[in-house]
Amino acid sequence: MIGINRFIAWSLPALPKSWVGVVARHYIAGETLDAAVDTASRLNRSGCGVTLDLLGEAPETREDCRRAVAVYEQALARIGADALDAGISIKPSQMGYHLDPAFCRENIRHLVERAARQGSFVRLDMEDSDFVDPTLEIFNALRAEKFENVGVVLQAYLRRAMADVESLGANRSNVRLCKGAYYWEPRSRVYKDPAIINTSYTHLLEQLFLSGCFTGIATHDEKLVFEALRLIQTLDIPASQYEFQMLYGVEEELRQILVDQGHRVRVYVPFGKDWFAYSVRRLRENPRMVGHVFRHAGTILKGRLKRR
Repeated sequence: MIGINRFIAWSLPALPKSWVGVVARHYIAGETLDAAVDTASRLNRSGCGVTLDLLGEAPETREDCRRAVAVYEQALARIGADALDAGISIKPSQMGYHLDPAFCRENIRHLVERAARQGSFVRLDMEDSDFVDPTLEIFNALRAEKFENVGVVLQAYLRRAMADVESLGANRSNVRLCKGAYYWEPRSRVYKDPAIINTSYTHLLEQLFLSGCFTGIATHDEKLVFEALRLIQTLDIPASQYEFQMLYGVEEELRQILVDQGHRVRVYVPFGKDWFAYSVRRLRENPRMVGHVFRHAGTILKGRLKRR
């Protein structure tokens, strides 16, 4: 059955957008900032921190980028006004790197500086492997300017990650460690074997802990959660040095288990009108959700037929 679901997941762009929208509501707070703030408030009340993530990776013009910057400015204003336990996550592509690297750096620095004035945190998201060096360069430049409210992401499926963790660890950087976002990559750049990726993740996590980095343990894989808890106990890592991080709508039961055990958990809350590509990626990463899409779509169809 999982093989059928995986095949369907790869075919999603050809399916009606409304079908994918059924599952998008599970992964995405909504199309507006108000919806994202409402979700963040609810998650805060449940004991979780939040990172707000405006969807969209391929702006075509500088004006598109400026609109994204404006939304993030509004998000930071709402975080401050509503006293939310929340930060923001931004992508170099969304800030215009492919249009003009200098323009992108200016946009990112502006948001980091604005966030710093109110004590908010900014995560530089990591995209495909072509963006690793540019993203790390932007991050290191911000750190050189003494911005302490900025962090970056390492992806365990990248072969280069072991070298990157050494340089980031030397500066005791704030690092979100994940397996890797869904992008097609050649074998020369990434590990393809899930077991190797998990081993890489555990090794990188240990190195980050040992270097004194604050580490966002970003995973929904309970095997890796177990390994993280084992390392925390074995290495006597203080609670101030880590948090677990999960995506909105994914492994909510495991998230609550960690909260109930007293661990800090942060939830990434995506929002915005560009939800389709994000939803397709999530479904391709988790083909089991495809079955949910079609069951839900079937229920909707039956309801419409009954009303006729």
